Amino acid sequence: MRILVIDDETRLLQALEQLLKEQNYHVDTAVDGREGYQMACDNAYDLLIVDVMLPYMNGYQLVQQLRSDGHSTPILFLTAKDSVQDRVEGLDRGADDYLVKPFATQELLARVRALTRRAGDLIGVNELEVGRFRLNLIERIVYFEDRELLLTPKEFQLFELFLRNPNRILPKELILDRVWGLDMDINVVESYVHFLRKKIQTLMAPSRDGVPSVIETVRGVGYRLKEV
Repeated sequence: MRILVIDDETRLLQALEQLLKEQNYHVDTAVDGREGYQMACDNAYDLLIVDVMLPYMNGYQLVQQLRSDGHSTPILFLTAKDSVQDRVEGLDRGADDYLVKPFATQELLARVRALTRRAGDLIGVNELEVGRFRLNLIERIVYFEDRELLLTPKEFQLFELFLRNPNRILPKELILDRVWGLDMDINVVESYVHFLRKKIQTLMAPSRDGVPSVIETVRGVGYRLKEV
């Protein structure tokens, strides 16, 4: 599970990062709302932990903008603002939970576990549709327009991950963790992305070579699915 923590209190941010890493979460951090918003837009996270009082863009604005953009990632407000009105506003802006500082470590971890479990079940629908691609989660079939894309089980898992995170940069390590598990060699990601690209390109334009790939390489980081 990958978590983004956004807080401008450096000592608390470092403590949260250490705590979550000890629980085997992958953790990224941001120190202001503008940076946090951009990271949340560009990457795939299972949970955001957000302070309210942030420089440049406060937590309420950040969460409201993400929800307006269509992001459904679970969000936990972690803040010193403790009035009922503050809690109501936070939840109304789109947060899934609200925890007041100072907090008990075990309570925070329990809420994180609950929200990350929810993240795994976020999509309660039977299909994902991105651009001209449609993925049927029940039949485990991918379509490009009305044509079926024949994939192996691992290729299907890989493409499902891309379709759940369109236009976001997915690091190779995250892809490896979600599809194969971290005990596998990172080179397996590159190989399967190559296989998947070839199948997609052949389906999209079987009579033409040099069709631009819908899975873009982000050098030194990973890959990104471009909507078509």
